[in-house]
Amino acid sequence: MSQPASTGVPVLALEGVNKSFGAVRALRDVSLQLFAGEAHALAGENGAGKSTLIKTLAGVHRPDSGRVLLDGEPVVFHGPADARDVGIAVIYQEPTLFPDLSIAENIFMGRQPRRALGRIDHKAVRSSTAALMARLGDDLDPDRPARGLSIADQQIVEIAKALSFDARVLIMDEPTAALTGSETARLFSVVTALRAEGAAVLFISHRLEEIFELCQRVTTLRDGRWVASEPLAGLTQDDLVRRMVGRELTELYPKQDSRVGETALSVRRLTREGVFRDVSFEVRRGEIVALAGLVGAGRTEVAQAVFGVDRADAGEVRVDGTVLRPGSPTAAMDAGLALVPEDRRQRGLVMEMSIERNIGLTGLDRLGRAGLVKRALERGRAADWAVRLQLKYGSLADHVGVLSGGNQQKVVLAKWLATEPTVLIVDEPTRGIDVGTKAEVHRLLSALAADGLAVLMISSDLPEVLGMADRVLVMHEGRLVAEIPRAEATEESVMAAATGLTNGADGAGVAGEAAATGLPRATGASGHPHATGDTGATGPTGANGATAEGTRT
Repeated sequence: MSQPASTGVPVLALEGVNKSFGAVRALRDVSLQLFAGEAHALAGENGAGKSTLIKTLAGVHRPDSGRVLLDGEPVVFHGPADARDVGIAVIYQEPTLFPDLSIAENIFMGRQPRRALGRIDHKAVRSSTAALMARLGDDLDPDRPARGLSIADQQIVEIAKALSFDARVLIMDEPTAALTGSETARLFSVVTALRAEGAAVLFISHRLEEIFELCQRVTTLRDGRWVASEPLAGLTQDDLVRRMVGRELTELYPKQDSRVGETALSVRRLTREGVFRDVSFEVRRGEIVALAGLVGAGRTEVAQAVFGVDRADAGEVRVDGTVLRPGSPTAAMDAGLALVPEDRRQRGLVMEMSIERNIGLTGLDRLGRAGLVKRALERGRAADWAVRLQLKYGSLADHVGVLSGGNQQKVVLAKWLATEPTVLIVDEPTRGIDVGTKAEVHRLLSALAADGLAVLMISSDLPEVLGMADRVLVMHEGRLVAEIPRAEATEESVMAAATGLTNGADGAGVAGEAAATGLPRATGASGHPHATGDTGATGPTGANGATAEGTRT
């Protein structure tokens, strides 16, 4: 980590800014200074005011009081266009692309180069997009439609869009949440190059090790208030966590002992041509099974096929011994399956609906009669789960879009847990949420497993996988290549399988039941085909748990 370049007049600053939304005070006397050539981290839990601060700098919100300063002079942004015109570019946490336009059209929307007579110069648009992608080390086709892009690719497009403005100030809100380790390293090299050119960078990430790797200074917010602005040199991750949450966070991965019971979910030879093939595994009651692998290995696609969102070409799924009808989420729900998707905004929530309505969507048949929903029952159900999941909100009638990312994730969890499922599938359950809320989600998943729920967890965060899973199933290029018991799972063994360096003959073992499927039996060093339910085995838990997050597969 290089030393701060915070000298002279800040490029962009806030002084004593306050901002309220009704009775909710989002920012209280907050100050911030961004200097040329410096990466400055903004830290805080979900709901601390980070998003409001970003939108104030970007011209989306105007402060109720206090000042925004550009090169030391007060400035008023009447909208995002004003901020963009002076060189402020924002990469938001959730991509906001036009799905039916190409990548190039998304990047240069509203400012396409023109030919004579005002016609758009499509060749120049494509060549400029290709140059931006090359700068990011990516080979996405400029003419490819945005629809169908992975979250990681959408984020790359958003980054390219921001870079196309030649920004003096680059604000990055969780830009690495869906990126692989190599993609993150490539992004960091771009940020370092921008700093060398004199850009000021404001970086927001819940992955603390990224903050320490990339940034020179950090400003911490808590409950909308400024806590500290200080150099990162000399701070530890534990110091930063204490500033963020106002308390010691003793355990990020609070894995409870649980009694492993009968098989709840059985997947046999599931295949979807061109996506994944011959996937077999089981998840038992009381067990958390992690599905790991590199981005693009097919983990999310397997989960969607199990739940019936996508129709598999072959294979079967059983819940408590009952074969599910392929391609039918309704049949999956009726059998006791629940799926918390990776993209909570697009697939997990209806952003225009209220908190209580979102929580009630999976139980409309229980909340009314003859097609009419009883509001009292709907509100009671939502209030119950809001208390159980410690949801932070103003009113249950508020649109779910006003909630922080971590609280939106809790709403998605509440919606599905209210169905009282037998099997809970969670895809990236802690993506884009703060360290305090992350610990709460981990504690909830552990408690649910201890109560007998079967949990299938897809995660790109290796410490999360190692800290929470009783068994780790590893996918590589659409195949399930290894099953590793908790006691034998390490970052090295998981990554070796995820990158195709080991297989059942010379590594952790190929997942599957030989008797049922004809696949090689999964064995680790102990020779057992499955974990034994000994959740007290070695894992990255304990007081130092907060410092272990961030490695992605």
